[in-house]
Amino acid sequence: MFTGDGPIFQQLAVRIADDIVAGSYPEETAVPSATDFAVFHQMNPATASKGVNMLVELGVLYKKRGIGMFVATGAREVLRTQRREEFRKQYMEPLLREAAVLDITAGELHTMIDEKEQDAT
Repeated sequence: MFTGDGPIFQQLAVRIADDIVAGSYPEETAVPSATDFAVFHQMNPATASKGVNMLVELGVLYKKRGIGMFVATGAREVLRTQRREEFRKQYMEPLLREAAVLDITAGELHTMIDEKEQDAT
């Protein structure tokens, strides 16, 4: 279920965010409560609350008092923008540094990507 990669509350937040980006939780729809997540994933309720609250602080989820937690309008785009920036830092910057060391041009990188896409189809 959860791996050893980072704290469980962060892994839960990532899993919920993944579901929002994938459309499993559309904007302005309810998501399970922290208690529901805790029961389902067999974790401490405080841990689940911490994961949910990370997304509240990011502005992706919000609470309707007495009703529950909901996906905020624009949440999917907020998460996609954040992930694109993380993708750039985690993958693109190292790729471009290594390409420069190896004297690989931008055109050659494009060709490599195009070839890889063709192999995948």
